[in-house]
Amino acid sequence: MLRLLAVLVVGLIANALGLIVGDLTLSGMSMTAEGFLIALVLFTGADILFQPLIRQTAVTRAPALLGSTALVSTLIALIVTTLVTDSLSIDGLGTWVLATVIVWVVSLVAHLLLPFVIFKKTLARAKAGGPAA
Repeated sequence: MLRLLAVLVVGLIANALGLIVGDLTLSGMSMTAEGFLIALVLFTGADILFQPLIRQTAVTRAPALLGSTALVSTLIALIVTTLVTDSLSIDGLGTWVLATVIVWVVSLVAHLLLPFVIFKKTLARAKAGGPAA
């Protein structure tokens, strides 16, 4: 249960960073400050829901596309978030492509690095052979 919570926290922070970087770098992507949490929760929920479905479909029907499932999931999560809430808007095909790539890359890097930053003490204890509480 604790591990699931840790994964959820890392995912939320990683997705928040991805959305913020996309918002700051793309003029065609905008997010309201008031609706940021709503957009974040919707985006993360859609990403968690769609990524396994897309991955399973790729495994059974198109194994060559397996590596791009996270990118496709990011695009679908952005689409769902923009359709469900007014907190996030993306205008123009180029912005959609760049927003998908930027949010995906930033989230991916954050997913890889955040556990080392957030859970530094726990990882150090586990490496030393002590209790990982």
